[in-house]
Amino acid sequence: MGKSSFRTIVLILIPPGREEWEMSNPCYPLFTTSEGIDLIVSREPQQMEIDNLFSNFQPRREEVSKSQDCYCWDEDSLLLQLKDGFGEDAQVIYVGCLKEVIDPTEQDNVAQTLLETFKCIPAFLPPELFRKFYHRFCKQHLWPLFHYMLPLSPDLGGRFDRSLWQAYVSANKIFADKVMEVICPDDDFVWVHDYHLMVLPTFLRKRCNRLKLGFFLHSPFPSSEIYRTLPVRNEILRALLNSDLIGFHTFDYARHFLSCCSRMLGLSYQSKRGHIGLEYYGRTVSIKILPVGIHMKQLQSVMNLPETESRVAELRDQFNGQTVMLGVDDMDIFKGISLKILAMEQLLIQHPDKRGKVVLVQIANPARGQGKDVQEVRSETSVTVNRINESFGRPGYKPVILIDTLLQFYERIAYYVIAECCLVTAVRDGMNLIPYEYIISRHANEKLDETLGLNLSVPKKSMLVVSEFIGCSPSLSGAIKVNPWNIDAVAEAMDSALIIPDCEKQLRHEKHYKYVSTHDVAYWAHSFLQDLERACRDHVRRRCWGIGFGLGFRVIALDPSFGKLSVEHIVLAYKRTKSRAILLDFDGTVMMQSTNPNAEAVRVLNSLCRDPKNAVFIVSGKDRKALIEWFSSCENLGIAAEHGYFVRENNGAEWETCKPQSNFSWKQIAEPVMQLYVETTDGSYIEAKESSLVWHYQHADRDFGSCQSKELLDHLESVLANEPVSVKSGQHNVEVKPQGINKGLVAERLLAKLQHKGMLPDFVLCIGDDRSDEDMFEVIMRARTGPSLSAIVDVFACTVGQKPSKAKYYVEDTGEILRMLQGLAFASEQASRNASHATKPAIIVKE
Repeated sequence: MGKSSFRTIVLILIPPGREEWEMSNPCYPLFTTSEGIDLIVSREPQQMEIDNLFSNFQPRREEVSKSQDCYCWDEDSLLLQLKDGFGEDAQVIYVGCLKEVIDPTEQDNVAQTLLETFKCIPAFLPPELFRKFYHRFCKQHLWPLFHYMLPLSPDLGGRFDRSLWQAYVSANKIFADKVMEVICPDDDFVWVHDYHLMVLPTFLRKRCNRLKLGFFLHSPFPSSEIYRTLPVRNEILRALLNSDLIGFHTFDYARHFLSCCSRMLGLSYQSKRGHIGLEYYGRTVSIKILPVGIHMKQLQSVMNLPETESRVAELRDQFNGQTVMLGVDDMDIFKGISLKILAMEQLLIQHPDKRGKVVLVQIANPARGQGKDVQEVRSETSVTVNRINESFGRPGYKPVILIDTLLQFYERIAYYVIAECCLVTAVRDGMNLIPYEYIISRHANEKLDETLGLNLSVPKKSMLVVSEFIGCSPSLSGAIKVNPWNIDAVAEAMDSALIIPDCEKQLRHEKHYKYVSTHDVAYWAHSFLQDLERACRDHVRRRCWGIGFGLGFRVIALDPSFGKLSVEHIVLAYKRTKSRAILLDFDGTVMMQSTNPNAEAVRVLNSLCRDPKNAVFIVSGKDRKALIEWFSSCENLGIAAEHGYFVRENNGAEWETCKPQSNFSWKQIAEPVMQLYVETTDGSYIEAKESSLVWHYQHADRDFGSCQSKELLDHLESVLANEPVSVKSGQHNVEVKPQGINKGLVAERLLAKLQHKGMLPDFVLCIGDDRSDEDMFEVIMRARTGPSLSAIVDVFACTVGQKPSKAKYYVEDTGEILRMLQGLAFASEQASRNASHATKPAIIVKE
């Protein structure tokens, strides 16, 4: 696609299975969204029904003749609805999977027609690949797992099959190919939908590092205890993190995802000005929490159909004198249909006066999945309904009416209109927009009110009983919330919904209607795109490059001036300079974390210290006792212990403090508080230094330790508010130390002393690996324009690892640092030998 002034949004979705579609409908929408998002379209205009939460998004095919197909817009499509939130300047291209198998010889023609006419790009998946990808891996493994069902036996989802995973990856690659055919990476936005395409972000990011990419998950995201049973858990997490924005319906789903990233990848997140972000290799991956809405115009247009009015009149007469309670669910194991019907039975047992007066109409949409579990649910539901009707039914009255055939959408709207209460009691579900549809339908319109004989001036009313475990539950504050497993509680909620006074029903309805009507699908789409634009606005100024192979691929995004420090470059600068200042962190820099220096590291430091042009300092958070023991053989090495509180210029000098001796009475306050958190946090411990106290939790449960660290930080800040100390949160620790102590003071002190001696360094090397070293980098970089350094100074502020930093250079690891120091030491030794040869007197031999 050529570059244009329009914002282009490429939407990528996957359809439900072909087989189930073909059984129910002779016309095939070519593109749909994911999980159960199929729209049933009949040949008559406006005879449309939506099977579940969303409608499919693109053209439908109508067979005009055996030799010719024509296509028309599907007005109920999700993505057609989403476009309402994008603005008039947005050009939308749809990438989706086909509903039917297209002969390879016809694929090019079909693709060209759809692109030119509808801006649609079909992804052609071979039938066998589609079966393994969608029906096997997505529907029989991912979908149950994301709904908290573990594959404990072959009957429960089946064991993980690596070949099915490979099919999933292959299908995602095909989608990536199609997207890359049409986008302009620098200008376009890509929005990927649902769990079928969770690794697609990696394939797209690999081909375009700066792609503006959003992902929205329409299903639940399970807790870490469930998700981490997935053998490819890290691959999927890392793939999702290649997005710029990841959307979830509820905070619970987002919290579970963040917990998985913390426990499995060691990533932390923070909230800034209301936005949650994960730092991932220099990129900030934003988290969006916003439930999807319904398409108000589409729903209201169906309510205005003559067919709807006629059907409402029929239902009014059918249920004359009876109160209708309505359930609308898919026939699957997670919708809790049988539990709901059992609750109806319990209601009739506990309240005999309801018999003959209250009817539960249960609409059971055809199942999307395939397997033994679906058959079992269908059989159990049928048996339970028959038993209840035999026990409590009588001529002209059935307490439970099960509708397990496909209804037209207008028919379902008619049931909404006449139902006094809607019951959505799934045991686990994603968003579920049935309650939203019910609320809007109950608001009705003038024609439907007249059909029902309602007074137009009387406020509308509705009642909802919803499960705690569905995505829309948090947004429906006026609904009666239930645990669907507690049949007695559900029966009680059903009774409450019937006997609540009309005035309260009206208030609840108005509250719900205000939310649903303002948070529709256009609002959802607009809000998502707005956040995606915000998340991507720094792309142009970032320097990006990819690392890793396969699904381990990720993009490093750093400041344009940030680069790798090569040994050749720094050795060349080292050789031509005459006064050098070298500051080195120890843990994670000279050596790996929590390891003692080896003989080679000590030898290299000694060699650097012997060069009279060098002033070398180890700047560490360790206590001075350990540092003295490790570096006793380095006579000219300067040491700064405990982040610079104690400083010694060389082996023979006395220890000094960067600040006057502090009063450490605050330790008597801080240590008992820390000890309390040690006792309540298994794996944590206290490190007592001379100038500070540190509470470590790297060996504790990651999430619990992080939670406890925040509590401890607040607790210590409160009890030490009047003490001359600072409380800081570090990497898996909380530290209390005297105010104003940081490694930057060591750098300032060293440069000031060299200046006092008349030495203005023309070479500065400062290396560190964590947050505490950033203070050194800041001082060094600021000093470049000050009086303490030479006007022609070479400054090398260097961090370990590719990450955002105040340093301008990075090295990969401690091994690379040691090799670099060896190169500098060799240069010093070579210079020393050359100087020795130059000053040695010549020997003249005479005959």
